[in-house]
Amino acid sequence: MIFSGSSLAADVPGAVPAPPAAAPVASRSVNPLDADYRLLLDLCPALRVRLLTADVPAPDQAQGWYSADELSCEPDALARALAGEAARIAPVAAAHGTAPRPHVAASRLLHHYLWSLCVLTAGPWWLARRVPSIDGANLWLHAPTGDLALRPGAHVTLPGEDELRAELRASVVTHAEPLLAAFAAPTRRGTRALWGMVTDDLASAIWYLGKRLDARAADAGSGTGAGVGAGAGTGAGAVHEDAAVAAAGAVLPGRTDPLPGAADFRRLRGEDGRGHHTRTRLGCCLYYAVEPERACITCPRTGDEERLRRL
Repeated sequence: MIFSGSSLAADVPGAVPAPPAAAPVASRSVNPLDADYRLLLDLCPALRVRLLTADVPAPDQAQGWYSADELSCEPDALARALAGEAARIAPVAAAHGTAPRPHVAASRLLHHYLWSLCVLTAGPWWLARRVPSIDGANLWLHAPTGDLALRPGAHVTLPGEDELRAELRASVVTHAEPLLAAFAAPTRRGTRALWGMVTDDLASAIWYLGKRLDARAADAGSGTGAGVGAGAGTGAGAVHEDAAVAAAGAVLPGRTDPLPGAADFRRLRGEDGRGHHTRTRLGCCLYYAVEPERACITCPRTGDEERLRRL
């Protein structure tokens, strides 16, 4: 079986050939992550991921699919993925009078991949207290579209919240490390800047989950959204966003090497008295180089006045 999420907006960093179907297997053990990910894909419309169950063959390089291991170790695979990203952002950039250089496409692709990885890792942790171990051989990128495919594997459950948060960080770091080494030259970024991007995307992923849970609760109405994470269905403002911001701060308190910084959320208060969560990224994802008037709302280039205007 294949489960699929929907398309990602340009700033959260054609038909996609589906991995070939296989004959059903008579019996197989059920991976609890399968249910977690079906829930996550339904919850998160920005997540562009195909979920592959154990009976589905691996996506094919001939159709433009490359695993994280292949992107890390095969220069040709990485070059095709970068070419795909450059082709995707070129018409958007041209419409805004820009022509991004290759390192911009590389940064955009890495940001998109890392953000997706972080949602895929943090999602089951937030929803079910399970931390997936996403092997580099079981997460694929589709070079022509930027979509991903995932075969869920092992996961970790631990009784202590501190231990589980440490496991979440370790799972993301283990998967990201070889990719950062491969992307260092194309992105023209040093080690600290690359790990800063991982930190930013993990904080952003947890924050996004909270906002999506609030949106689900608001859509469902009072009491009808229960079951989607702790406290879902309350319908009470930004209760899940508040919890996610606190959780991101606990996962990323700072000084958790190699992640160089903290989530460091803060509140902005508008003229109407309403408070809004925000943070400033440790580094820039370079979206402004594609669409100059739409720098990300958490970009170091975006001041608080502009943030409040957009909010």
